[in-house]
Parts: sequence; C-alpha cells; structure tokens
Amino acid sequence: MRDWSPAWAVRWLFASEPGTSGSGFGEEPQPKQDPPLRGIGKTDGLLPRWILLRALGLIYYSAFLSLAFQIKGLIGPQGILPAGNFLREVWQQFGRVGYWYAPTLLWFSSERHMLTGLCWVGMIASVLLVLNLWPRGMLAICFVCFLSFVSAAQDFSAYQSDGMLLEAGFIALFFAPRGWRPGWGEASPPSRASWFLLIWECFRIYFESGVAKIMGGDPEWRNFTALDDYYQNGPLPTWIGWYMQHWPHWFHAATAFGTLALELALAWMLFLPRWFRIACFCIVTPWQIGIILSANYTFLNYLVLVLGFLLLDDRLLERFLPRRWRADFQSRQEEKRQLGCRTPNEALNENGAEQEIKPIVSESSRRNWEGTLRMQWAALKLALTAVMLTWILYATTAQMIWMVKPLGLPTTPVSALEPFRIANRYGLFAMMTRGRYEIEFQGSDDGQTWLAYPFRFKPQDPAKAPGIYAPYQPRFDWNLWFASLSTWREEPIVPRTEQALLKGSPDVLRLFAGSPFPKKPPRQVRAVLWHYWFTTPEEKRATGMWWRREQLGLYAPTLERQNDGRIVVLEWPQMTEPRE
Repeated sequence: MRDWSPAWAVRWLFASEPGTSGSGFGEEPQPKQDPPLRGIGKTDGLLPRWILLRALGLIYYSAFLSLAFQIKGLIGPQGILPAGNFLREVWQQFGRVGYWYAPTLLWFSSERHMLTGLCWVGMIASVLLVLNLWPRGMLAICFVCFLSFVSAAQDFSAYQSDGMLLEAGFIALFFAPRGWRPGWGEASPPSRASWFLLIWECFRIYFESGVAKIMGGDPEWRNFTALDDYYQNGPLPTWIGWYMQHWPHWFHAATAFGTLALELALAWMLFLPRWFRIACFCIVTPWQIGIILSANYTFLNYLVLVLGFLLLDDRLLERFLPRRWRADFQSRQEEKRQLGCRTPNEALNENGAEQEIKPIVSESSRRNWEGTLRMQWAALKLALTAVMLTWILYATTAQMIWMVKPLGLPTTPVSALEPFRIANRYGLFAMMTRGRYEIEFQGSDDGQTWLAYPFRFKPQDPAKAPGIYAPYQPRFDWNLWFASLSTWREEPIVPRTEQALLKGSPDVLRLFAGSPFPKKPPRQVRAVLWHYWFTTPEEKRATGMWWRREQLGLYAPTLERQNDGRIVVLEWPQMTEPRE
C-alpha cells in the first residue's frame, strides 16, 4: 500500500535523507514501511550540487574580494555614500522597524574596521565553502555578510546580480549537505524543493528577461536591431566585444532573435525530461561563455552558468571525474546501496542519530527524552524549511505573473521578503542604450588647466584596449555608466565624488587608478561628459586607437574649495535632458 499522506508529501519534497533511488519528480512513491531509506531526497544530484556549491564559493569570494578594495570608498565614513548616515536616516524614519527594512550588521558599527572585517570574514567563509568545510555554516556566513553590504550600500547595490546571488545563496542553505566534512554529501542528498527553486531561479532569469524585452516596448528588440551597438554601449566592454561589434548585421540580428528564442522558448526545457535538460545545458553554456567574453557583467553570467549544471545528473557527470575521484564516488554510492538493502531497524540502529526524521522508532526510544527531542527538532526544521521555500516560490511566482497581468494576489508575503533580496523579479536589457557616454572627473588649481582622474576599469584613454575583468565588480565604474544616462540631480554620487576629491579623501581616491594631484587636492573639480564610439577597423589600423570620443560639456556643477574650507559652485551645467 502506498503512502499518499500530506506528511509523506512534505517529506518527499523538503526532506534531505539518504536513499537508494529517487531520481526526480517523476519517480514512483515508495512503500510506506520503508520511506526514509528509499527516495527521500534527489539522490542523483550529488555531483551537480557539489559543483554548484564550489562555484558558489568562488563567486562569493569574487564579490567580497572586489568589495575589499572599494567598500571604504563607497560607503565608508569618508566615502561617497556613507552607510552610517544612511542607517541613521532609516532609524529616524522607521525606528526599530528599520532593522527589518535594512537587515545589516552595520547597525553595530559602520566604521572602517567593521567594513574591512565584513569583507575578510566573507572571503574566509567563501574559501572554506570551496574547500567543502561545513558548507551550510559557510553559506550562512557568506549570505549574512553580503546582505549586510547590499542593505547599506544604497545606489551601489541596486543591481540585479546582487539579488541573484543572495537568492541563490539563501536557497543553497537548504540545498547543501549537513555536516562538517560532508564529502559528496551522500548522507543528506539535496531536497527536491531546494533543487527545484534553484532551477526556478535560473528559469526566471531567462524567461522574465525575455518578457521584459517584449513588454518594455523597445522597438530594437522587435526589429532585431538590439545588438547592433550592444558590444560598444554596455557598462564595461571587452576587447573581444570590439571585434564582435564589427561583425555583419546578419550576425547581430541572428543573436537578437536567438536571445529572445532562448529566453522565451528554450528556457522551458529546464523542466522537461533528462535528455531535454542535457540538450538545454549544451545550448545555454556556450551562450553564457560568449557573453562572459564579450562583456563584463561581473559575476552575473558566471552564476547563471553554474546554475545550469543542475540540469545534469550523477550518471552523466561521473564520467568526467578524475579516476581517483570516480572510484571514491562509486564506492560511496555502493555503500549507500548496501545501506538501502538493510532492514529499517538495522539502518536505524546504525545511523539513527544522523537521520533528520525517523519514521520507525521503537517504544524504548520514544521514552527516551533525547530521542524525542531530536525527533521534534527535526520535525520543526522540516516545517520551517517547507514554509520558507514555499514562501519564496509564491513570492517569485506572483512577481512573474504581475509582469504580464496585475492580478489581485496578496502582496504582503512579497513585500515582506523584499529587504532580504531572496525572492526577486528579473528583467535584463529590457531597454537598450542608444549611445555610449562617459563621465570624467577633472581637477584644476587655476581654472585653466584641467587634469583628468584616471579610472581603473571603465573606458577613458582612447588608446587603451577594453579589458576583461569579470567576475570582479568595479561598482564605482559601473554606477558612473548608469549615471551618464541620467542627470546629476538624479545621481548624487557624482557631486559627492567631486566634494570628496576636493577634500582629498584617500578612500575615494583609491577608487581611481591614481591622482593627478599627488601632493594636495585641487582647488576646483568638475565632471564632464564624453560621447564614445568604437573606432572602425580602418581607424584602428591607422591610429592604433580603440575609441574615438567627443566632449559634450559639463555633466555636474563645477565646484571650488575656498580658503576657509567651504565648497561653492562656480558653474552650472547646461545639459538637462537624460540620454538613452
């Protein structure tokens, strides 16, 4: 007789227990008398999980490493947008409720040492995650540290990639194996619900981006011209993108059509049977590699790429393991199969202390308070897991539905999760930029000779080839690209950077490649706007230049530092219209 009870269904979806079978959602329910040893947990997903968690550790490390060099200049006490000032404003407006709206450890302190410590703790935890040491604990530390930055970084964390990483990192807490040294994790295979939600996130990144392109109304996507200038106009182009920009129009039209086809149609293959998923992996993986090489989108495409490994299974990936690893993996799988052949009582006596839920318990153990407490704790964990993952599923599904039609679904469960960025709506490149504009900061002591502050990553010198920096994320350079498409009144980071340069803030100066005023700050600072284009192949052969540019005028007010330290406006910009 089969057990179709709600309790069994909850365990089948949310529990993480070893078994000898259980390849997916299409398997047959197992007999009631032996549920813990057969089919509880996605037991053919150990290798994809192992790869994903190691890659997630590397992605977290890249995020914290990039912050280690920037965080003080971005949100430090002498930075552009000090976190301390922001949190004080949150407290004044919301009081104690502000802890929910801004969930960050920086409430304790937002001084320089705290910011540096946040990055170092995150880097150490991410390395330990890569080394497979207490993965659940390391994932929790990485999540808390990264959320602490994102919640206090204001404009410097308004990226979809940050939400993608936080969502994947949070779900991975339920996906990862338990234990200090779990090995391949055969003792606690991934739960089906957590596996599905990670696939669901990958699907939504593709599908919602496709829906945003259609619903956004940009004619360039409808006319398949969206990628004609894409490689030139993106936030941080690469030298490979320079060459791809000059490929024929039919290639750009074909890739624009392919993007829409992948996001709106092929993405549904993520939910089809095994061979369809493998085929989907073989399509999306080279696609993501191409994006990584042609544009610097930080860790975004690396994360989407590694989520694709969940489309594979142990049967396929086992063939690509080194011989020693494959032998170890096969031996552990054989031990698991032998365990599954034992009687329930034998397995319980040997491994009962490690089982999350024990459906077969002798009368004597029920009288034992320790055994009862373990059972109640396991049941509580299972209930909390079920509630949390179901909550995320509802919030993400509702947001996806609202992209197409504003149905009257409850909004409170969705808004309650917004501060934690674990249930997001995505929509990459809904509107394409029509030109490339760059903001350049210049300083002067006499108002006649202006010297430019050199950037580390974004285009500036026409003779310098665009680099490949991803997954490193230069947030200051990125935000200036977004600011160039708007006006200075809507982008406070520009005038605040001008003020910091006039004061000679060392933390802000480290965001640049250097300072043309090494001895003392200049008396005047201005921000000018340039229009950039890739050079043609003929121009590059003749001049060696990668870019050509034209100065458009002032972007923000020109500021001057008076003898008494006051900062005044010398000149106001004439440009008021935002650019596309």
